[in-house]
Amino acid sequence: MKTRADLIALLDSLGVEHTTHEHPAVFRVGEGEAVKAAIPGAHTKNLFLKDAKGQLWLISAADRTVIDLKRLHPVIGSARLSFGSAELMEEALGVTPGSVTAFALINDPAHRVRFVLDRTLAEAERVNFHPLTNTATTGISQKGFRKFLAAVGAAPLVVDFRAMAVVESAELR
Repeated sequence: MKTRADLIALLDSLGVEHTTHEHPAVFRVGEGEAVKAAIPGAHTKNLFLKDAKGQLWLISAADRTVIDLKRLHPVIGSARLSFGSAELMEEALGVTPGSVTAFALINDPAHRVRFVLDRTLAEAERVNFHPLTNTATTGISQKGFRKFLAAVGAAPLVVDFRAMAVVESAELR
């Protein structure tokens, strides 16, 4: 599995400007408000899910986004959704609970995990994610984030969680 150092090396090799802030471990969205206040850009919450047919999903949304899992599955074309186990998360994405992040897609070369991106994040100028550990936050531009996703072969399904609808990618260009 790739490490934080591998992630930073990939961003550097792609020419993606990034800033990493060290901080105490943060396990849930409501924690670390003071830390987030000092870091510019959109902050995130990330959910690792498994559907009733065994498909794995990673949802990255703005930290204040309300995600109704009971209503989401028909929108994204999945079976009923539930949280994936810590063991499955570590096997599929190489991270532990509290550290799940879109950057963990670096550890999914077989593309077992489908990626759902919140429209708010897809439109944000700057986004912040844990760099495979919950003791730091790495911020990059939207353009840099798109370069990262292309490099790891992840094509996000963009969802407007307020409207509970998939957004056509052409709308985001």
